[in-house]
Amino acid sequence: MTDGSAIRPYQASDLAALRDICVRTGAAGGDATGRWSTDELLPDLFLEPYVTAAPEWAWVVDEGDGPVGYIVSAPRTRSFVAWWRTRWSPWFAERYPEPSEPYSAQEELVLRGHHPEVLLIPEVDEYPAHLHIDLLPEAQSRGFGRALVETLVTALAKAGVPGVHLTMDPANTAARAFYAAVGFEELPSSTATAPVLGRWISPR
Repeated sequence: MTDGSAIRPYQASDLAALRDICVRTGAAGGDATGRWSTDELLPDLFLEPYVTAAPEWAWVVDEGDGPVGYIVSAPRTRSFVAWWRTRWSPWFAERYPEPSEPYSAQEELVLRGHHPEVLLIPEVDEYPAHLHIDLLPEAQSRGFGRALVETLVTALAKAGVPGVHLTMDPANTAARAFYAAVGFEELPSSTATAPVLGRWISPR
């Protein structure tokens, strides 16, 4: 198990490496390279807006040779959605035009960039923060994932944030087991096709 010494705050120079990690873990934990018409789509949705809006809420795993994993978060999802709508959506819309029905799988992803309100789960006021975490295969099963989550949870607790949530790909069964091991439980809005998990931080 790691002692967490490889966990450090995100730096702007990490961005290219983290974008690569996002793609290489973007298919239910496996490599999504070439899955969509552009490999830029996943990091444009699930990584770069987070480190742009709140770089202080991102941490990486780096044993000295560069990042091999990361966690990014939005401590206040409602505020993040407002930021996305005014600051990220215009840029995103220029790069990815809004599709018309019927939607392909890629177009469903693109719609997320146009409509960030999808992040506002029913439990958002009780679990205001949300996160994305990704680790390359060589960094998995070494305690880094737990260390990243605990680093984030500690920071959220200090900031007075009562809970954190995430949504996940139901096909990623290894991730589901990991989240359970680090204290995440299924929330009422969770479904088989769109699992929503939360971890309470403040004492009940």
